[in-house]
Amino acid sequence: MPNEATISKQIEDLLVARNLRGMQTIQPELESGYYLRAARMLNRCRGHVLIGTGFPVVDTFETDGPVGAIALYKVLEAIGATPVIVCGPPVSQALMSDYRVHEIRVGEHKERTLEAFQALYQYNPEAVISIERPGQAEDGRYYNMRGENISDRTACFDTFILNAKCPTIGIGDGGNEIGMGNVKDALKTLDIKASVTEVDELLITDVSNWGAYGIIAFLSFWNHRDFFADIQPLEILRYLSKLGSVDGVTRENELTEDGLPASEGQSVINELRQIIGLVKELSGGISL
Repeated sequence: MPNEATISKQIEDLLVARNLRGMQTIQPELESGYYLRAARMLNRCRGHVLIGTGFPVVDTFETDGPVGAIALYKVLEAIGATPVIVCGPPVSQALMSDYRVHEIRVGEHKERTLEAFQALYQYNPEAVISIERPGQAEDGRYYNMRGENISDRTACFDTFILNAKCPTIGIGDGGNEIGMGNVKDALKTLDIKASVTEVDELLITDVSNWGAYGIIAFLSFWNHRDFFADIQPLEILRYLSKLGSVDGVTRENELTEDGLPASEGQSVINELRQIIGLVKELSGGISL
């Protein structure tokens, strides 16, 4: 079995191999081991972990982000943490009957900052993670992949990241998400209105949901449990679709993420399982 640094590099390379939005170009700007370091932060959490997600698309939310957030939520619960999904309407209203949800809303800067301080005091989180959450650009506004200003529909999660007294993690796939401030100079080569919000550990990937899977790979490895066994991207997509989600690329209510079928996400999971040497034995046990 390769050492952990080698495993992390294999995961990092796998998750940008398709290079859908230029993240493979950005990868050299990051110190290798970022999936390993982020997973270590979360593996020791036994208190609250805040998971910000939900990218507004027209009047609803996209599938990329919530799928990974739900998957990671379940795994964090399994290792003894208390995850809370932080998001704004309509995704917050859609999820709160089935998950712990802290709802945030669009508002003025002072209101946003006060809201973040109150929530951080209330939860006293051990980690704050953002999965495909819009990040503020240099002008303080939010933009989607088309360069459209979506500020009037975007609740601010940046204030949670910036004011947290615990480790922060950002997962993104295009440059306009929270955390991309870590590589803002490199993002000038891409056609994107980039986010400038920084995090302690930035994880890049071709589809943000898959970044959550990269973390789950290490959590499975360390805890000697096949956490992937209960993660079915298609089932989560069906759940979200019934709640009104759309694909962020096509803007259609369909069982896809960033224009890709659920089978792509399942393929990534299968490859991650191979990387960490996770094999289902005929007896039903797990071999690592």
